[in-house]
Amino acid sequence: MTDTDTFITGLPKAELHLHIEGSLEPEQMFEFARRNRVSIPFATVEDVRAAYQFSNLQDFLDIYYAGADVLRTEEDFRDLAIAYFDRAAADGVVHAEIFFDPQTHTHRGVPFGVVANGLLAGMADAEARHGLTSKLILSFLRHLDEEDAFKTLTQAQPWLDRIEAVGLDSSELGHPPSKFARVFAAAAAMGLKRVAHAGEEGPPAYVHEALDLLGIDRLDHGNRSLEDPALVARLARSGMTLTVCPLSNVKLCNVASIDLHPIDTMLRKGLRATINSDDPAYFGGYVADNFRAVAGGRGLRRDDLVTLARNSFLGAFLPDAAIEAHLERLDVYVDADKGAI
Repeated sequence: MTDTDTFITGLPKAELHLHIEGSLEPEQMFEFARRNRVSIPFATVEDVRAAYQFSNLQDFLDIYYAGADVLRTEEDFRDLAIAYFDRAAADGVVHAEIFFDPQTHTHRGVPFGVVANGLLAGMADAEARHGLTSKLILSFLRHLDEEDAFKTLTQAQPWLDRIEAVGLDSSELGHPPSKFARVFAAAAAMGLKRVAHAGEEGPPAYVHEALDLLGIDRLDHGNRSLEDPALVARLARSGMTLTVCPLSNVKLCNVASIDLHPIDTMLRKGLRATINSDDPAYFGGYVADNFRAVAGGRGLRRDDLVTLARNSFLGAFLPDAAIEAHLERLDVYVDADKGAI
């Protein structure tokens, strides 16, 4: 492991864009399928990995939803979360804000509470064993209708004190943020933060809608914002956090290669960009792998890596005192590294 690799691994960081269902590794898929007696369309782990060749977002989603079918019990969701948090802790993650897609499961007959309680148990385990804090973000599936989203928000009522925010994910093209303006307004009235995937495959206009119609507190992806200079200036001026996912962008063919990723351009333009892993089991790496990829592919300096880590805390839905404590921990780490050099 190089000095940069070691520095990245130890760098205290938050992960703000992680779909917990997207951390389902092929080995886990087979384990859960066996214990729940669920049939899956793959004979071996190697067959699963061979299927992870995507030409667009929808190619990925088709396999993602099929894989999620093995998740049936609280134990499954707890074990899924524990496995992710173990990897995240090893990558220097000290706080994570994770998406979950309840509609993916309730539509299969798995009750909302089974999903939420299992994940919350995994989150408690992570804090007890690693000191890793976390928050839950309920994501609405944008290919479904607004009525279904409202139904999901109603189902979430008993757990709202343990859910930090609502989000918007799944198929972006053809499903603009405006489709969910009313349900986001309802969530805001309940005191929930709002985030949304926009500008991944969708145009800059979708980012404008997320800002103006959904009132988002954080922008997920947002790469295509760079096509609109006025939008870039607005995002920079407001300090809006972008949760960027480099390996995902390449795997889904939204960026041609990691060497062409715009993460450094985002930083130069004053955007509060962060590095995240999105759906790491499918896209080839967890958060430290994403840091290493852009460090090598774009030649990022250590100061850039520290800025990305700092941004992750500034963009987290944490009290000011907690953010300040994380930033102090980051400064101590960086100062110690300078001393070692």
